Amino acid sequence: MKPVRACWLAVGLLALALGCVGVVVPLLPTTPFLLLAVFAFAQSSERLHDWLVEHPLLGTFIEDWRKHGAINRRAKLVSVVSMVAVFALSLALGLATPVLVVQAAALAGAATFVLTRPSPPDQ
Repeated sequence: MKPVRACWLAVGLLALALGCVGVVVPLLPTTPFLLLAVFAFAQSSERLHDWLVEHPLLGTFIEDWRKHGAINRRAKLVSVVSMVAVFALSLALGLATPVLVVQAAALAGAATFVLTRPSPPDQ
């Protein structure tokens, strides 16, 4: 494998891993990492590119964003609920006020972005 293809493959695998983690971790975006993975795989591995685009779960995030710049309602709900849960956990753990303020600002920004994206037209 050529060095450039190997680098693109490594970028794609890292982006895919981060996108998968982003499905369940608040503040770690899913869609941008999946889009980066698709782009990197297009440069390095047609098989992985096709697998990701056609994946029953991950492929829908990519398709919705590519076609409509949209995030589906379920993903929005899961994102916001997990953000609220993380902040509630931080409150319960008694984190310092400055940490809570920064966390609240970051979570509010992320939630605003997610909630202001359109939903796909078929929803």
